[in-house]
Formats: sequence, C-alpha cells, structure tokens
Amino acid sequence: MNPRKLLLNSFNAAIAAADPLRIVPPYLPKPPGTPGGRTLVVGAGKAAAAMALAVENHWPETATLNGIVITRYGHSMLTNRITVIEAGHPFPDRQGEQAAQKILAEVKKLGVDDLLLCLLSGGGSSLLSLPIANVPLNDLKAVTRELLRSGAVIQEINTVRKHLSAIQGGRLAASCHAPILALVISDVTGDDPTHVASGPCAPDPTTYQEALTILERYQINAPATVMETLLLGKQGKLAETPKPGDAVFDKVENHVIARAHDSVVAAGEFFRNQGITVAILGDAVTGEARDVAKVYAALVREIRHDEHPWKPPVVLISGGETTVTVSGSGRGGRNTEFLLSLAIELDGVRNVHALACDTDGIDGSENNAGAMIAPDSLCRAGKLGINAAASLANNDSYTFFNQLGDLVVTGPTRTNVNDYRAILIL
Repeated sequence: MNPRKLLLNSFNAAIAAADPLRIVPPYLPKPPGTPGGRTLVVGAGKAAAAMALAVENHWPETATLNGIVITRYGHSMLTNRITVIEAGHPFPDRQGEQAAQKILAEVKKLGVDDLLLCLLSGGGSSLLSLPIANVPLNDLKAVTRELLRSGAVIQEINTVRKHLSAIQGGRLAASCHAPILALVISDVTGDDPTHVASGPCAPDPTTYQEALTILERYQINAPATVMETLLLGKQGKLAETPKPGDAVFDKVENHVIARAHDSVVAAGEFFRNQGITVAILGDAVTGEARDVAKVYAALVREIRHDEHPWKPPVVLISGGETTVTVSGSGRGGRNTEFLLSLAIELDGVRNVHALACDTDGIDGSENNAGAMIAPDSLCRAGKLGINAAASLANNDSYTFFNQLGDLVVTGPTRTNVNDYRAILIL
C-alpha cells in the first residue's frame, strides 16, 4: 500500500468528479424555439474554456451558437464557435477588462427570443473585471491585492468587488432582455451562486455599507476612488446591485452543477474501494489554514494513539476554503500552509501521510496544486538545514515543500470546486 500513490489517486478522483466535459452536457438547454432566436454563450472562470468546449461538443450543428468566455492564462482550450480569451488571475488585468466590456456589449444586444447561456466557475471574479465608472482598473487591482492578503474570506472579498463592478452582483442579468441560464461550478463554501464569479446573474443580498465595513474590519487602505464610490453608494447616490426578489431575475435560472461535496464523496469512494475507512469531516471547512491544521492534528493523534473515534487504516477527507493572513515575505498558498502547520503539529507521528491541493491545480499564485507530507518530512527538512517553524512564520510553505521535492504539480485542471485535503492514517 503506497501512501503517496493512494493520496494522489484520490485527488485525481476528486478532480474527475468535477470535469466540465462530463458534468455540463446533462444541464444544457434546447436552443431557442423561435425562428431567428440565437444563443449567446458567455462566461468566466478557471473552468470556462472546458465548459465552453462541452457546450460546443453537444450543441446542434444547425443551431446558432457564438460567444465569449474568459479564463486564466494557460487554461484555454481549442474551440470553434465560442471565443476563449485568457486574462489575469488572481489580479484583474486589461485583457480581462476588455473581454468583460465585449461580453456586456453582446449581452445588451439580445432580445426576448434569444437565450443567454452563462458559464461560471471559480476565478471568475478576477477574470470578469469591469470596474464601475470612476474606478480605474489599477485601483480595483490594488484593493483586491490587499483583501487577498488580509485573511478575509472569499464572500467578504466578493462583497467589495460586486459593488465596484459594472457586470457582477447581478448586473449582467439586469442588462439582458433574453432568458438566462447560468451553469455554475462552485468553488465557495455554501455553493451560493451569488459568490461564484461574484454572481453576475444572481441576486446580491449585500450592500455598499457592508463593503465599507469589510474594508474597515481588515484595515484595508483602499484607493480614494474605491472609497468615494462605496460612500456614494452608501448615501444612495449610486444604484445598489439588484437584490433578491428583483423582477430582473424572473427570467434567470442559476444551476450549481458541481460542488466540493461531489468531489469529496468521489474521493471517499476511491478509498473505500481500497479497504480504507473513510471519515468525511465536511466540504465547507473554513478558517485560518494553520489553525485548521492544529485541530486536525489533535484528531490524528487521538486516532493514532487510542484508535478513537476510528481505527486505522482511516482517511480524514475535507473540502472547503481556508484563508491565510500574510505577514511574511515568503511564497505559498493555503494548502501548503495547512500542510506545513500540520507537519509541525504532528512532529513525525508514525504512519500518517497527507495531501492538500486546490482542485483547480493552483495553490495561491504559484505553479503547484498543493503538496504532500509524510512522517519523515520534518526530519528530511532538518537534514537540508530548513527550519519548518521559521518557514511557517514567513508564509514560505512553497519553498519548504519545493526543497523537499514534495510539491504536487498537476498543471491546469480546468475545473474548480475548492480545496481537497486527505489525511491517511495507516
């Protein structure tokens, strides 16, 4: 029983459960029945290109189909009828802004006999960046950077972004006269479409006041244009985002077609087929990555020493999205930070192996999906002169695992249902 191979194969099972080429086709609608009615496909996210290809592969050749989707650099796929544009993530760039402008312009041309098919997945908030008037793109980028470093959860970050956007927070739906079907691959805890790609086709229950409160809570030094815009909105001088119950959503359907739960269950089934007990600890785990690791380490020690509440071999599986409050100058993402903290807490407890990866293939802003630990991880680090505690304090988990050769590098998976963690106790 090779622990490394088991963990990697379980991660592959989790990704396969969220493969757009498999999960999109059953949800596709029929083309518009009215003569002359056309279908426009738009979308944004790390899964956008694969979702677009799935639409093309199953759309009638005789039915009108065109559109634009935006995905992260390096995540494109070859399509014929839908244009795929690559743009910046996690920070918005001019390429994404121009593509979002084109999407909004095309959506506004649709009539009541047409259909808007919107393909949304994690990463769309950055990729579909069209700042509201008077907020330059660089200012949106600046506040996004500070929020991502602050430890704010994605729902809070998106509350701010929606109120600085001309297209998110339900504003794309409000600009469309045609019926809308949004297919959503969820990368957020709770799987609410309003938080995936900042909900361009979903009602937004948040307010300008909440956005201001979030900036204050995390002591974000936002550019003047951002603060002025949010204050004007709070004062009622700018229109709020469309809210639940607004008539603009009478013609909109949002369907979540993949979520972390599906992938966690698929990974669990893989382990059961290997004769290993499966304990699913939840698919919506949040909190500071290093602190979540401490809780898990305490549970692992109880299982290892007392065979309670499960007897080994057992695997602890969880999904969700932890956060990292960046105080150091190192490199890393939430999954490698989780693992480094877990390794320190376990301190070589025997027969315990773990993997933590982002299902999109990218942990933070680096080139790895995540990493793995083994009972000898700290020992090997010590022989290389690497101080694990110092690495954690400097948020330098990427460098730590890179030097050990324990990074997991998959390349773009072209899907995204959040993080996958598995702790294998043999």
